[in-house]
Amino acid sequence: MDTITLPTTTAYEHVQLNADDAPIITGTTMKVVELVMAQMAYGWSPEELHFQHPYLTLGQIHSALAYYWDHKEALDADIERRLQQAKQFRQEAEESPLAAKLRAKGLLM
Repeated sequence: MDTITLPTTTAYEHVQLNADDAPIITGTTMKVVELVMAQMAYGWSPEELHFQHPYLTLGQIHSALAYYWDHKEALDADIERRLQQAKQFRQEAEESPLAAKLRAKGLLM
């Protein structure tokens, strides 16, 4: 019989560890690294993150960012691993039929 692993609480009010020990924002499935990657990619302030993710409170956002800064080295390694995995997937993926048609018409480089 499968057992259900409940999230583990942390010292951060709005951050807990999921079954894979990845920090997530409490009450959501959003990983802290996903929020941080959005902030890095777009340069968003906590207020803009809240605008873009209205289901998150500013308290959740600030708690997640505090968790990131206190665990920066480990989370940066996770972010780098994710970026490398995405790069590998892009290299292994075949060109889509739409991209092939656009390229054939000289509309895509």
